[in-house]
Amino acid sequence: MALASLRRLAFVAVLSAAALAANGALAAGAAPEPDRTVDMATVLKPGTLPELTMGDPSGVPVVEYGSLTCPHCATFSREIFPELKKDYIDTGKIRFIFREFSRNSLDVAAFLLARCVGDDKAFAAVELLFSQQDKWAFVDKPLEPLIAAMRPAGLTHDQAMACLKDQSKADAMVAVGKRATDEIKMTGTPTFVIDGKVYGGELSIDQLKAILDPIIKK
Repeated sequence: MALASLRRLAFVAVLSAAALAANGALAAGAAPEPDRTVDMATVLKPGTLPELTMGDPSGVPVVEYGSLTCPHCATFSREIFPELKKDYIDTGKIRFIFREFSRNSLDVAAFLLARCVGDDKAFAAVELLFSQQDKWAFVDKPLEPLIAAMRPAGLTHDQAMACLKDQSKADAMVAVGKRATDEIKMTGTPTFVIDGKVYGGELSIDQLKAILDPIIKK
């Protein structure tokens, strides 16, 4: 076999090995590349509404910007968040902050109802609405199904209708989204900000572990 052919075969073998290594790293949950970097101190400054947080205040802050009508956000809430909570929030390793990013008027209405049960219960209400998303978010007339989805949180129909008329809180909700657009250049939901790095899109638990573990060990 000619020397040139041997060199080509060797080059192909190296490329194949590199591809296999890369695929193996992805399968193992390698940390994804961030979309951009931001000043974390600026991101963590208080906004127009009380923060929806969970976990030890001294834990590594993890910020999620989510939309209640976003299917990927609902999937994260149902399938990924419980494991993140068990391994990182309940153990005091991270402080999880959920921020409302309203993509449309239905998001604003849903977030208003979640806040209506009290800021201290709003995080649980958000999780409730994510768990029921298919029953209210993608129907022709969503208002009544949305209100019905909030009944387990103790919100009556009359209370819900009164909450939806709170224009000052609706304006504050919109301001949360505007701030996110201005500060971290939001392009979609969910978006996560961890250690000054912005990650757009749904993250797997393995990807989150790959991002968080080196930071927690510092």
